[in-house]
Amino acid sequence: MGQGATAARCRRRARPRVKLLVLAVAGRGLVDPAEPVFRADDEALLRGAAAFETLRVYGGNPFLLERHLERLHASCHALGLSPPDGAGELAQLVAAAAPADHVLRLYRTESALVASAAELPPGLEDERARGISLRSIEAPVPDLLAGVKATSYALSFAARQAAEDAGADDALLVAGGIVRETATANVWWHVDGELYTPASGPGVLPGVTRALALELAPARTGRLPLAELARADEAFTTSSIREVMPVVELDGTPIGDGRPGPAAARLQALLRLRSSR
Repeated sequence: MGQGATAARCRRRARPRVKLLVLAVAGRGLVDPAEPVFRADDEALLRGAAAFETLRVYGGNPFLLERHLERLHASCHALGLSPPDGAGELAQLVAAAAPADHVLRLYRTESALVASAAELPPGLEDERARGISLRSIEAPVPDLLAGVKATSYALSFAARQAAEDAGADDALLVAGGIVRETATANVWWHVDGELYTPASGPGVLPGVTRALALELAPARTGRLPLAELARADEAFTTSSIREVMPVVELDGTPIGDGRPGPAAARLQALLRLRSSR
């Protein structure tokens, strides 16, 4: 078992609970984070029928908020939920009341519009310096949910658990040998002087951070086979909270020299520079 696999097991045994810092509900404003805000018969709880967005707040400023709100509206439309009017104001209210740097989440259910602030996951920079390992998991493509960011993450989390049980940090979802994404992030790789990432569509969420990354570091997109990723000299994932995270191992085999590479470092630096504007 490799170093990445051992680290994954250690983190799994000691994964801390992230503290909720601030909570706000449309029509009520800020409320006690310990106070329940969703009805027991809300479809969000019964069947996972809710749209949500997760973004980072840097220095009190929600990063790429307008892009996240645009996707939230599209997800609500696809799920038959009322438009999340006032979501931007609610997000700004929470961001102003929370620490300068935190995780901001917006939820739209059939009965509520909620915003919350939580601590950033611990150890992100250590993980970025070390890199993560992936285990490929065959998973069906949910065509009807193309482009929708919903709270029904059961398949992705089951895949992540299977990957962790195999000693990896995260799952790489694959359909018929074609790379999709990880459980909660888009995946990228560098091979033969070119950068690649799967095209958004069924099974590949159009990540907000992914879209910005494509502006900062143009890449080839399309239906990309797992075999191409396996021969990459570098790989990484992108997501709002974890930003650019190097991938150093796939299915027990090192990617490139098994260390975080320069393309990920450059893109991470560009992303941080953009977030500081």
